[in-house]
Amino acid sequence: MIKKIFSTAFIIVVILSSCSVTRNRAGKAVSINSLKYLGGYEIPYNQQYKGTTIGGLSGIDYDPKSKQYYLICDDRSQINPARFYTVKINFTQNRIDSVEFVNVTTLLQQNGASYPSSKTDPAHAPDPEALRYNPVMDKFVWTSEGERIVKKEIILEDPAITIINKEGKYIDTFALPAQMHMHATENGLRQNGVFEGLTFADNFKTMYISVEEPLYEDGPRAGLQDADTYTRIIKYDMKSHKPVQQYAYRLEPVAHAPVPANDFMINGIPDILSIGKNKLLVIERSFSAGIQACTIRVYITDLSNASDISQLKSLTEQYFKHPAAKKLLINMDDLGIYIDNIEGVTFGPDLPNGHKTLVFVSDNNFAKEQKTQFLLFEVN
Repeated sequence: MIKKIFSTAFIIVVILSSCSVTRNRAGKAVSINSLKYLGGYEIPYNQQYKGTTIGGLSGIDYDPKSKQYYLICDDRSQINPARFYTVKINFTQNRIDSVEFVNVTTLLQQNGASYPSSKTDPAHAPDPEALRYNPVMDKFVWTSEGERIVKKEIILEDPAITIINKEGKYIDTFALPAQMHMHATENGLRQNGVFEGLTFADNFKTMYISVEEPLYEDGPRAGLQDADTYTRIIKYDMKSHKPVQQYAYRLEPVAHAPVPANDFMINGIPDILSIGKNKLLVIERSFSAGIQACTIRVYITDLSNASDISQLKSLTEQYFKHPAAKKLLINMDDLGIYIDNIEGVTFGPDLPNGHKTLVFVSDNNFAKEQKTQFLLFEVN
């Protein structure tokens, strides 16, 4: 999640081309030659559902058996208890007709209680960002970014990768790699730059987690000119719940200088999606204060020959041979329609013509100036 710093609209445009092999729901590989934008759908600002405020949608997944989508909300229990929604998205050959919210589920702690608010207990409040449904387990996995506040009061909360059932009840957590902890010193993870992307692969035997921004030891955050800014992608074994490998992923520079020049800017990974053996669809989101547009760039990322960096404490001080290979698939700069802060992507159901679909969702940060949007693309 980009914290509430937006004051203007986002214009994001999409050109989709290239050819790659993709994997739908961590299953059989299919071919992708291009994507065609079919249309979007907007949820009204602060729409209510069962006593909750809809917004902050930071991750999306689709279950083809139930024909339902699952959307995690990054509300840190400030507006309503931390939660995820179940929705039905109805579309035809060339448009989204409706988005129907059919359920809301509270995320529960190990003790069975809902999570506390970040206002009352910031050391134990979650920061939900990604959610995927695993049909093999018939359970969900979701991520929390944790917290790192180093001011007069020091608040440190490690990120978490948590398994829950369909009722939101806690089942278990995944072990964290040694590098993935919060510290009061400038070591390890950055605040609000942690586990934003999650995807299953290899018929749900493998899980990948992406770190939004570089660790302190791995170098500075993305800037305007840099070409050597690296973050990490973590590979997990689903049976052991343990990390088995890590890969260096090179981030692009921030797309635009902020206004004023010393204001906030960022480029990082808001979501990933398995698209074939050892391949991921990786979304990069660039934002600069004072600029209307977010720049969304999406890459086909191949981990086949990437070096395992799981034993490296620093990517600037320790040598690694190969980062993940990447090839630009989408540069969202030319479609000419308003698109907001994209944070989630999933494969959807097939269209009537048999072509597969991709569905993106945006996080409005519960801000009136932003929009909660669903975007539909046809896979050709």
